Amino acid sequence: MLARANRLVRADDYRRLVRRGRRYSSAHLLVYVSHSDDSRAPRFGFIVAKSVGGAVQRNTVRRRLKAYCAEIVETVEVGTEMVVRALPGAAQLTWDSLRSEISDSVNRGETAR
Repeated sequence: MLARANRLVRADDYRRLVRRGRRYSSAHLLVYVSHSDDSRAPRFGFIVAKSVGGAVQRNTVRRRLKAYCAEIVETVEVGTEMVVRALPGAAQLTWDSLRSEISDSVNRGETAR
């Protein structure tokens, strides 16, 4: 699980990242990334809309995304903020497929700095 210091919790932070962050897309995910010179720990946020599926499917996708981000939090550069938006069809992906999609998007976001 992500520590509170590694989570985006304010609506303003989500809004700012979605509007001004760099966007990287895959078939089932959009990743918005912003880098700053802050010494703040990397932070992650997740958007899983009803178009992804029912509550059980949405929560499963959200938990999988959080689990992957918890794995990589130590490798992400300080001052990085990311919002991961799940698109329709993300609930049908296997863990390995979802993990590879988010991994590709996150890696593109980190190298684009």
